[in-house]
Amino acid sequence: MSRDKHVQIALPNIYDKIKSSKVLMVGAGGIGCELLKNLVLTGFGEIHIVCHLELSALISPQQVDLDTIDLSNLNRQFLFQKQHVRKPKALVAKDAAGSFNPNVKLEAYHANIKDPTFHFQWFQSFDIVFNGLDNLDARRHVNKMCLAANVPLIESGTTGFLGQVQAIVKDRTECYDCTPKQTPINFPVCTIRSTPSQPIHCIVWAKSYLFVQLFGVDKDEINDMDYYENVDNTEELGNLKREADALKNMKSAVGRPEFGQVVFDKVFGEDICRLQSMSDMWKSRKPPVALNFADMKKNAGQQMIDSAAICSNDQNIWTLEENCAMFVDSLQRLSDRLKKEQSTRQETGVAPILNFDKDDADTLDFVAATANIRSHIFGIEKKSKFEIKQMAGNIIPAIATTNAIIAGVCVLQAFKIMQNKLHESKMVFLSRRPEHVFNTERLQLPNPHCDVCAVTRCAFEVDIFRLKIGKFVESVLRQLLEYEEELSLMTDKLIYDFDFDDNASKTFAEMGINDGAFLTVIDDAEDEDHIKRVNLVLLITHKIFEPSHIPYNLPLLPTVKARVLKTEPQKDISSDETAVLDSSSSHKRKFVQSSEPLSKKRKVSETSHLNGYAAYATKLLVDKDIIVIEDENRDTITID
Repeated sequence: MSRDKHVQIALPNIYDKIKSSKVLMVGAGGIGCELLKNLVLTGFGEIHIVCHLELSALISPQQVDLDTIDLSNLNRQFLFQKQHVRKPKALVAKDAAGSFNPNVKLEAYHANIKDPTFHFQWFQSFDIVFNGLDNLDARRHVNKMCLAANVPLIESGTTGFLGQVQAIVKDRTECYDCTPKQTPINFPVCTIRSTPSQPIHCIVWAKSYLFVQLFGVDKDEINDMDYYENVDNTEELGNLKREADALKNMKSAVGRPEFGQVVFDKVFGEDICRLQSMSDMWKSRKPPVALNFADMKKNAGQQMIDSAAICSNDQNIWTLEENCAMFVDSLQRLSDRLKKEQSTRQETGVAPILNFDKDDADTLDFVAATANIRSHIFGIEKKSKFEIKQMAGNIIPAIATTNAIIAGVCVLQAFKIMQNKLHESKMVFLSRRPEHVFNTERLQLPNPHCDVCAVTRCAFEVDIFRLKIGKFVESVLRQLLEYEEELSLMTDKLIYDFDFDDNASKTFAEMGINDGAFLTVIDDAEDEDHIKRVNLVLLITHKIFEPSHIPYNLPLLPTVKARVLKTEPQKDISSDETAVLDSSSSHKRKFVQSSEPLSKKRKVSETSHLNGYAAYATKLLVDKDIIVIEDENRDTITID
């Protein structure tokens, strides 16, 4: 029996289509490993794998957050083994999955998915795109590219025991951006360093401020902190910068026996006393309590020696004395490592630094102890080392079984699209209810107010080195497409508007509008009699024209629709009504059409993204090695 005989028997009507299909898989993490295995064993003819690389401008333009294999990935990303740690995920996944089915062609890219190389024409070469990313910006980008290329997208995500799969087809279903998404949180620096009120504030301070100042690279901005300055915090920011300079000067004491005491008395004594002196800050809150190293050492006694025993109790919440002992011990371990780095890097001239890693016992012990001591000072609840690891590592608890189930659903949804049975496709949610593991919802129509899919798209052929912005606005937009004076042009920045025509004499190329770029035309007319149009997105294709010809061409004249001004109730893509089953009753309730927005309990799709269910996750219960996320709306489900 051949390797794919079971596929031929189960799916005879699309077997040949599967064998000849070309698909793209973005992301090779938890979902990606399972999904790639499914695609290869199913027999998809050609599979391209891209692992997104996120450029970080906060550290340096050359700094890249490589999507490489981490030790903590191995428990659930089964394509990777210990010898693959620090290697590119895409390349290793290709080699590992290739052994499952030699007849499948695999291509891997270790690159940024937003690179101009991956333009919309490149996306057009695929039959289906699978998205398994956990990066919000990258997911939005893939969504936009698939809409522009008119290629079906299977979007998926998991959060602990929960997950979801959504099929996205241009003009037929809502897209990834049709519903609001939770954005990453940045913490104001003055809150983190002066008035913390939550455990996470103390953890961010320990990880992203103190650890970096003592052992990391000198930089003015920390990823998790917002250094926005205004008239109310200018003085405080000045004080905080002076504190940072003082810590940098302490680096000369690294490795000395007194280093632990010097740092302790500075950050938990002197700096806290300075905060205490700012009486206005504590009129409505309890002031912090400064600590003294000599007193703490006397109280800790034998615990200062038994640090190994303290480390082993990562599920327990350490006492103040235990935290102080762990602070001194971990600080000494890190100091020894930094001194060793200094001796090995003297020849290269590269400054020695240490980086926080949630799987590095030394760095985690330091952050856990430091965060808990600071929590004690400000009267905040302390956390166990296990809990701090989750929070400091920004970990959404990953469950291998969840990833496997969601990856399987992704392929099943792809089968329906390949059979032209989109009406049978569902929005699928994986829940923790044993009596109802899968909850489904019919796919919704596109949101008429969505800035991504509720637009008009049009191909635009242009010689980017000849056509100037001003000529384009006058000849194409105003004369050919009959736009009013008030309009603006956008890429990832403002190119032109009625009050800003500085770029009118520049060519497309000079403005960075290259082959494969998107140029958005926005109707800004304010005339009451004028009906605004939806945004027009031009898909730029560079083409060389004869010198005597105009340097552009619209292959198809677009019809730019009027913008929808009033919110209208949305229906799903079928004509049936949606029914909601409440656990307190045993009958179906018909969905009531109304102009009022749907409540969270009535419309699951409003939170259909990676953190969809996590939006309701308000309590984490830690029971040994299992993290349980409680869902406030677990008693309300949507069914067919």
